[in-house]
Formats: sequence, structure tokens, C-alpha cells
Amino acid sequence: MTNYYDGHDGHDGAPADAAAQPDTEHGMTRRQLLRHAGWFGGAVVLTVASGEVISHIAGSQDANAGTAAAGSRALRFVQVSDSHIGFQGPANTDVVGSFAEAIKQVNSLGFRPDFVMHSGDLTHLSTAGQFDQVKQMMAGMKTDRVFTVPGEHDSIGDAGRAYRRTFGTGTLGDGWYSFDTHGVHFIALVNTLSLEKLGHLGTDQIDFVRKDIAGLPSDTPIVVFSHIPLFAMYPKWGWSTDDALKAIALLRRFSSVTCLNGHVHQLFTKTDGNITFHSATTTAYPLPKPGRAPAPTPQVVPARQLKEALGIRSVGYHRGDRELAIKEQRLA
Repeated sequence: MTNYYDGHDGHDGAPADAAAQPDTEHGMTRRQLLRHAGWFGGAVVLTVASGEVISHIAGSQDANAGTAAAGSRALRFVQVSDSHIGFQGPANTDVVGSFAEAIKQVNSLGFRPDFVMHSGDLTHLSTAGQFDQVKQMMAGMKTDRVFTVPGEHDSIGDAGRAYRRTFGTGTLGDGWYSFDTHGVHFIALVNTLSLEKLGHLGTDQIDFVRKDIAGLPSDTPIVVFSHIPLFAMYPKWGWSTDDALKAIALLRRFSSVTCLNGHVHQLFTKTDGNITFHSATTTAYPLPKPGRAPAPTPQVVPARQLKEALGIRSVGYHRGDRELAIKEQRLA
């Protein structure tokens, strides 16, 4: 089942005390952490060719090289996240402008992505006007299809009804769905509607995953999109999904599973056996690293540095490998 609109139709685990570790953080060396910290904001281009998912940053030399290597039969797609259209605050006084820059970056890749996935918090207050604005903006992306999953900011006050009216055509339940292309099976999940503190999938959605993958061979590459992480990145701030392990258990038999999320406004990677989790950057404003502030509130940076903290994303994947090779680029 697919959920998309044509691009031309007009129409937020790692140990909680990791911050106290002097030489490593969340399993990364300081050098790796600094590299990850530089990945705020950018479009990630995900290229799948001959069973390989290649990750590179939009507009980078690596992206261009990856594009050439992938060839015309490659699957190439882009992940953008957390545009927060409607946000007003000193952390970014022009989220529309920064999202427009991200769209421009997508359109300057040098190839036409097979699709673009927005991994949630399209809007900030889930108003009809904000949904209409972000949909019109995404219609300007040079791609065949645009997919979305909702963030918690896309379901304020109405349990996601306004989001589904705009983006939910053809989806099941509260907006989940799956699709296949280029030999890869994609699953889009909704874990932002039953929020007490953590994300939540619910029985119906977990049953959907079970039935959805039942007939797939174990060597099928699986990519899962959600807004809130499906691993315990930092539960104290709600950066986890309380029943994610039930869904993850269903995916253990597959040789390669990649879970891509937004919500945390920063890049982060965790590998657990055959499953690798990647948190995406934002086009709106940075959030603090886990445990580095009292709460995950928008971080104000000097205006000249803001675009260096925003952007879009790309990923590389070898079928059966334990890890994805990820590279990213900022909007600056």
C-alpha cells in the first residue's frame, strides 16, 4: 500500500548516563561524535543499487560520486525532517525560508530522487493553513513521489485528523502504510498519537507490521520510517517508543533492517544486531544533545551559524551488513 502525492499536483538504546563518559558517548569516540555533531541539517540521499544502500549528503562530492556509481537502475531517495512550519521563536525566525533552502538543496542534487520522505513535524501547530503551506512547498520538490509520517506537532488537539486529511490518503489506521520499490520494502509507522511520555505504536499497528512482512523472504532489505526513535535514545526526554521492541522483534529475521526517524533534530546512529537506527537532522532549529540541557528546547545559535545546524540527508547500505555508511551536508 502506498501513501503519497505527486510532487507536481499542486496539491523526535543509548545509556542515559552516557554524557558522563569522558572518552566515548553513546558508543562513539569523541572524533566520531564531533563528526556526527556536524551533521545537523541537510538532506540525506539514500541510494539503493544492487542490494546496496549508499548514504551521502546532498550536494556533496560523495553524493555526486555515489550517484554516478549507482547507475540508472539505482533507487535514490531523500529524507527531510522536522520542518516545523509555523514555528515562531529566536531559534529560527524564518522556518519557511530554511525549509525552502532544503527543498532547493533536494532539487540541486544532480539527479531526480525516486521519492522524498518527510519524517514528521511537518508543521508546528497542526493548523490547516500550516499543512496546506508545507504541502504546497513540498510540491516544488523535483521528485516523483513524496511520502510522510506525522510528528507529535502534526497531531496537536485533534489526534492527527487534520494531518490525515492532507497526507493520509490510502493509509491504514492512524496513517501507517508500506510500499515496495527496487527490491526494498518500506514501512511507515505512526508513533506520535498516544503520547504519555514516550512514543507508542499500539496493538493494531504492530499487528499490521506482522501481517505486512509475513510473506517476505528474510533477505529482503527493510527500511522503516517513524518520527520518534524506535530505540531508547534518551527516554528521559521522551526520545524512545515504549512498545517498539514488539515491532523490532518481528524484524529480527531479516538480514538488513534500517530504521530512520526524526524528532531529535540531530544525527545519531545505533546498531543492534541486524538493525541500524539513524536519527535525522532538521530544517528548523537544533535541539541539545541528550542530557546536555534541562529539557529538549530549541537552541539559539548565532544567526550566521544557523544554516550550519540545519540540512537534509543520504544513506548507503550493503545488503546483509550490520551498518549503514552515512554522510550528511548542511544548508550553509
